[in-house]
Amino acid sequence: MNILSIQSWVSYGHVGNASAVFPLQRLGAEVWAINTVQFSNHTGYGDWKGSVYSGQSVRDLVDGIAARDVLRRCDAVLSGYVGGADIGEAILHAVATVRRSNPSALYCCDPVIGDTDTGVYVRPGIEDFLREQALPACDIATPNRFEIERLTGIGCATLHGAKQAILHLRSMLHDGGPACVLLTSLETEQTPAGSIDMLTFEAGAFHLLRTPRLGVSINGAGDAIAALFLFHRLKSGSALTALEAAGSSVFGLLRRTAEAGSREILTVAAQDEFVAPTTVFRAEQV
Repeated sequence: MNILSIQSWVSYGHVGNASAVFPLQRLGAEVWAINTVQFSNHTGYGDWKGSVYSGQSVRDLVDGIAARDVLRRCDAVLSGYVGGADIGEAILHAVATVRRSNPSALYCCDPVIGDTDTGVYVRPGIEDFLREQALPACDIATPNRFEIERLTGIGCATLHGAKQAILHLRSMLHDGGPACVLLTSLETEQTPAGSIDMLTFEAGAFHLLRTPRLGVSINGAGDAIAALFLFHRLKSGSALTALEAAGSSVFGLLRRTAEAGSREILTVAAQDEFVAPTTVFRAEQV
């Protein structure tokens, strides 16, 4: 399995490609990583050092890989946080270039906008880019609750509302692929206290995975979920299987991180959770 992953990079800690690449590699995938920034650490610390790369630099790397005549073996493109319009255009260039060589390749877009505790943290115009350009080009979308509500205008306080938001978002996706949606960080009127849900839709069926809520808020968890869900969806061909595998692995990863009291996600120390999760959770059709 070969995955082209276009995301940010940090030297210390795990967000963006620094959160997504190693789990994919640990599972046996080849990852062709293109970094959109190189920072000392994630921006949640309040200060950082490093550089932001241009959209042209991303395009150049994509074109350089294409010149090796290997994109016909690329199974998927994965993207996360989009820093600016030029990076967004470069990601779409990558998707189009890969699809010319391999029309069956999938594009998984994690439409990063923000979260309930932070609000919007992307630049003006990025929401419109995601809604109008990135999502219509993608086959798999992995928004959190805050993001899907922003993108669709549909509230997800109820399970019915969450389903309607997913169906609306799915109608926006590339209709040549599976048009699969994973909704994370979901809490509805049916979610018990102390729990958190994830909900998928594919091939006419909704499936819900419920795990205990852990008392941590860790940067990079969403990047890991998107990468793991894409991997298992590619491997199994099933959103249900991908939901259970990714959800179980990320719960184990976050549990280990919480137990250690670490501010950074323990991507390396808890790596066995990617291959053989300590606790396996099962989803139910809803």
